[in-house]
Amino acid sequence: MEPTIVEREDQPYVALRGKVAMNEIGQFASRTPELFSWLAARTIDPIGDVFFKYDVVDMENGLVIEIGVPVEERHHGEGEIVAGVLPGGRYASVTHFGHPDKLYDATGDLLAWGDEQGLEWDVDGDKWGSRLEVYKSDPVEQPDMDTWETELLFRLRG
Repeated sequence: MEPTIVEREDQPYVALRGKVAMNEIGQFASRTPELFSWLAARTIDPIGDVFFKYDVVDMENGLVIEIGVPVEERHHGEGEIVAGVLPGGRYASVTHFGHPDKLYDATGDLLAWGDEQGLEWDVDGDKWGSRLEVYKSDPVEQPDMDTWETELLFRLRG
């Protein structure tokens, strides 16, 4: 693991938003084609990789997450489809190679590294609230999840 600090620009996105229990994230992720159908019906092209954005991390009452894609310009969502802007700024980042089930360990390692560096996370409460998971692997092209590439990003204060 080789964590780095990266700078990101503000990025418009469109996402499917839902509230799920921790053990339902995989089921929710299987709804990604709904997002792409919504985009296709409006001739909106994604310009980057699929990401998970964690808006509320509450292990007892559920997670509010978004499965999204960057787009060229800001749009309006409807229903479970939301639109927004991923905030620019500094992020602690690491690339994970392997099954997404192993992201929990990689996340812990990245957070520990950041704490050792004295980094301040841009979140009130749980650090996971500033987390993005960017999936660099296409499941159609790489069905073996043990070979997937995922970038973890945690937004930093300031």
